[in-house]
Amino acid sequence: MILAVLDMGVPPPLWILAPFILLLGGIAIGPLLAPKIWHDRYHIFAVGLASVVVVYYLIGRRQADPLIHALQEFISFMALIGSLYVVTGGIRLGVSGEATPSRNVAFLALGSILANFLGTTGAAMLLIRPWIRMNKYRVTGFHIVFFIFIVANVGGCLTPIGDPPLFLGYLHGIPFFWTLTHLWPDWLIVTGLLLTAFYIFDFLNFRRAPEPVRQKETAQETFRIHGLRNSWFVTIILGAVLLRGAGAPWGLPEIIMAGAAWFSHRLTDPVIRQQNDFSFEPLKEVAWLFLGIFATLVPIIHSLTAHSKSFLHPTDLQLYLLTGSLSAVLDNAPTYLTFLTLALTLHEPQLHLLDPADVALFANQCPKTLAAISLGAVFFGAVTYIGNGPNLLVKSIADSSKIKMPTFFGYILKYSIPILIPILFLAGWILSR
Repeated sequence: MILAVLDMGVPPPLWILAPFILLLGGIAIGPLLAPKIWHDRYHIFAVGLASVVVVYYLIGRRQADPLIHALQEFISFMALIGSLYVVTGGIRLGVSGEATPSRNVAFLALGSILANFLGTTGAAMLLIRPWIRMNKYRVTGFHIVFFIFIVANVGGCLTPIGDPPLFLGYLHGIPFFWTLTHLWPDWLIVTGLLLTAFYIFDFLNFRRAPEPVRQKETAQETFRIHGLRNSWFVTIILGAVLLRGAGAPWGLPEIIMAGAAWFSHRLTDPVIRQQNDFSFEPLKEVAWLFLGIFATLVPIIHSLTAHSKSFLHPTDLQLYLLTGSLSAVLDNAPTYLTFLTLALTLHEPQLHLLDPADVALFANQCPKTLAAISLGAVFFGAVTYIGNGPNLLVKSIADSSKIKMPTFFGYILKYSIPILIPILFLAGWILSR
């Protein structure tokens, strides 16, 4: 992990943090101010900013290790995201019946459960296309936003498979069933409140739709699963994720994931992918942008780690909000590890992240503190498009389906601030009580 490489040494200067800020700004306002230029040049913008960080660490500090580890993490990230995208693109779930608000709520609730078995990425990639199809005659941006909230983020907090930060905790010694045992009340409360909010939005949207449109929805669809053989490839990918947890050398799980994707693409009937409107363009956009994000994150995590010892003893609520606020704009996996390291350091006696026995002891002795860090990392990943890997991929799929999506700031101002954040603050208050 980058964190393991950057936990010592002189902090980086403030100016090297600028590429990450500029990249966030580009993602936020580029599609809004110059959509055509952004669509044609976003990869140049991302690589250019990443190059600044690469030059600084290679020439300015003569430290290649953090860049190598960042590249490894990016490859691992894209191996998981990309393989699940390709494999689930070969599975077509037929949906039948009218997409009423109640049916939509049931669909999202099912997605929040599946996220704990397939991971938020796997569940999102499997369900986003049928979700769009079943609502295709009245789908709006809020349908996709709530899908991101529930399926791509909040839903996956019950198992280590659900979200990358929890998987990292499992790798470092947190028992497999700890998340299910300690986080289910918060999962139930936040998921329930989000589903309730969605029902209100969807009920109003459904009532505004003309009767012929409502009857037309999915009328020609039948509930069938096409490309079911790809479920075996999904199982292989999840097995590769667990193989990493069993201590497999870096590269082996990634090769297995890539192999599963290649065989899936070769063996799947092209008609299924055509019916899913499958293309590599959304994956290409995510790959270029996250290449820039992973590179420009190196000095951010470096600086955060270098100054973590200067923090006072934060309360559980403060840890929840600190972890969450950074997870909304940074990669939530290293943010989770940073604050877990801080909590272990502040523990009396001091514990160590590299000792699984110490981490397991911390999980047993300080469950509320660990819950605060875990929930902050998972829940707040939904606050922005870049808070969690699947978010931007879901948005790209929606864009390719010609759905009018909110802008980067529109997503935050219209949905995150008035709906999601109050619910997450309520969850934090309950946790602190």
